[in-house]
Amino acid sequence: MTDALVIGAGPAGLMAADVLSAAGHRVLLADAMPTPGRKFLMAGKSGLNLTKAENPAVFRGAFGARAPAFDAALRAFGPQAVADWAAGLGQPTFAGSTGRVFPVAMKASPLLRAWLTRLAAQGVVLRTGWRWQGWRDGAAVFGTGAGEQRVIARATVLALGGASWPRLGSDGGWAGLFPGQVAGFQPSNVGLRVNWSAHMAPFTGQPVKGVALRAGGQVSRGECVIVPEGLEGGGIYPLIPALRTGAGLTADLFPDLTPRALAERLSRLPVKASLSGRLRKLGLSPVQAALVQEWGRPVPTDLTALLRALPVPHRGPRGMDQAISTAGGLRFDALDGFMLRDRPGVFAAGEMLDWDAPTGGYLVTACLATGRAAGVQAAGWLG
Repeated sequence: MTDALVIGAGPAGLMAADVLSAAGHRVLLADAMPTPGRKFLMAGKSGLNLTKAENPAVFRGAFGARAPAFDAALRAFGPQAVADWAAGLGQPTFAGSTGRVFPVAMKASPLLRAWLTRLAAQGVVLRTGWRWQGWRDGAAVFGTGAGEQRVIARATVLALGGASWPRLGSDGGWAGLFPGQVAGFQPSNVGLRVNWSAHMAPFTGQPVKGVALRAGGQVSRGECVIVPEGLEGGGIYPLIPALRTGAGLTADLFPDLTPRALAERLSRLPVKASLSGRLRKLGLSPVQAALVQEWGRPVPTDLTALLRALPVPHRGPRGMDQAISTAGGLRFDALDGFMLRDRPGVFAAGEMLDWDAPTGGYLVTACLATGRAAGVQAAGWLG
């Protein structure tokens, strides 16, 4: 028997184990994969965006309809706390021009190594290759290479992840253990499927910058990249919730000009100039001009409306196996704080909760914050 069992060794589970062990409780940390923090390490390959340096109220507001559920956790462990925590593990951070905060090392492995060292020093016992299969007779049951293992714990924190990146451990297979309590998984923070013509092949891998993308009343000014399957990147991700519902997508190629100012520019161009010539004289980049050629046919007499709302035909988001994260998961109405209402002493945190995680530092911070909140609540339960 142990005081606390934490299932899932991603950021949320590691934080819960940290809080519980620092409070003096015996903690067993179990993960289905051969090594801990695999998705965390994958995120670190692109720099490990830990959080975002911005007004705390604005930061919390980025969680949209789910903001109230995260409010207390993020007040207790917000962007500055994340930066201080990383520095405490010997990994100082810096904020980029957009406010996104990264470790100076620009990768996850040094931070994860330091964190695991601290957990071991606090007595946390780590078991890898242990896949949780549910409960039986009051014990958590695991399938392992050495056969079935059972663990009885006074408190349990579940940090099982969502349903993206199954090869890294987040496959959503746990959902069947909570009948009636899980909202269906959907891809989030994922690329958009677009059928390109051969005309666009030379632009594969090129970023689309300086545009405003609009869908379902939402606007994104981030850039995206042309890939063989469609569009990928931070400019697309905030719009995925709307695009999942079938909303149309448009691109404003002159978001900083008024329609009147753009019309005046167009009026000064030679009437007989070709479309490509007019687009070049307007200052569009080659890739922006190529998108107009791709999606703007037949060309209207007045280009103003087209250039301000270029329609983007798409086939919806790509699949969950290609998503950074997923929407859906354990519903908040099944929780009291972060404890399951129908299973006292069992808590949940991280991506397994039903939220549409925004990227840009919000995703990692919320996993850390909810892991900490679940750990604090579990420690209070243990007394």
